Amino acid sequence: MTQSHSFRSSSEAVRTSTGIVIPVYFPPGVDRQVGHDLLADTVDACVRQVERPESVCLSVDGERYGRDVGEVLSRRFQVRLTWCRRNKGKLQAVRRGMAALLEEGGHEYLASLDADGDHFPHELANGIRSAQYARRHDPDLEVLVLGRRISRHRPMGLMRGEMEELADRVLLDALNYWATVRGAPLRLEYATVLEEFPDFHSGLKILTRGLARQVFLTGPNLCGGTEDAYFKHGCESVVTVESLLAGGCLVVFNRTTLNEPVISSFGLLERTRMVADKIVWPCRRLGVPGHFVRQWLRNHLPRLLLSTLTPQGREELKQIRRLVLEDLGMEDPAEEPIEAPLIV
Repeated sequence: MTQSHSFRSSSEAVRTSTGIVIPVYFPPGVDRQVGHDLLADTVDACVRQVERPESVCLSVDGERYGRDVGEVLSRRFQVRLTWCRRNKGKLQAVRRGMAALLEEGGHEYLASLDADGDHFPHELANGIRSAQYARRHDPDLEVLVLGRRISRHRPMGLMRGEMEELADRVLLDALNYWATVRGAPLRLEYATVLEEFPDFHSGLKILTRGLARQVFLTGPNLCGGTEDAYFKHGCESVVTVESLLAGGCLVVFNRTTLNEPVISSFGLLERTRMVADKIVWPCRRLGVPGHFVRQWLRNHLPRLLLSTLTPQGREELKQIRRLVLEDLGMEDPAEEPIEAPLIV
């Protein structure tokens, strides 16, 4: 074992040179006491990992959606606090928190993890250890680390797990298309040994400092879409795509998760619109023609277990297909079935 990617090296990197952004958003109707307790537990766990509490940044997405709780916890734990006056979406909070930590300097790694108790800060050492391993031959390599959920369906349920799988599969297709067009293969040697496609939409991400500067300090690129599509629905795919466009190397490590989230804002979103946005923005950003996306949907929709749930599952998938193709300027024949092999 070389010292460059030992446990000692990675745990020391977490302690002395890692900044952590926790995006905060308490939607209307959420039990604020439960939200407070989960966020406090997350902040407490983060502070125990780092040398200086100000390396942890609470970033509130909308002044009325958690600033009061953020102020209480920032005083209690001596962590940094920033907020946006208007609620836009998780990515706005992550961008603002990252900018605050990058301005301070001194962080070689920048991590983002959610406030709902579903990300365990003590596992950051494994993520950074994985990054150090990828960089062992090239210390200047910029890296995006994804914390892969061992199961999507178990913590999120069938509907959301299937929808994220669809978005992940199409995103991998889009990235391969982009790589082929530019004449350089997509690097996945540190990312896909455990499954066909990475967990792109995991909320636990770690970026090296140079990559974080390129991703979070440049202006937002809506690619002709809405703010919701960019900041709210596609927040994870935006970070992934921009990181790879900037030359980042993708690294994946396993992380644990709660068997069932205590709180979630997923049910507050229009899910077919959300999944369509997860697909459309990356395809626009990567220059993918619409007819490629149409065929990728034909390829992947029948693979999903959700397509066997009739009629609801099939109707949801058809609605996603319609929204995607409409956004890409293509006609969707409403009665076109989800074709699949006759015999399996």
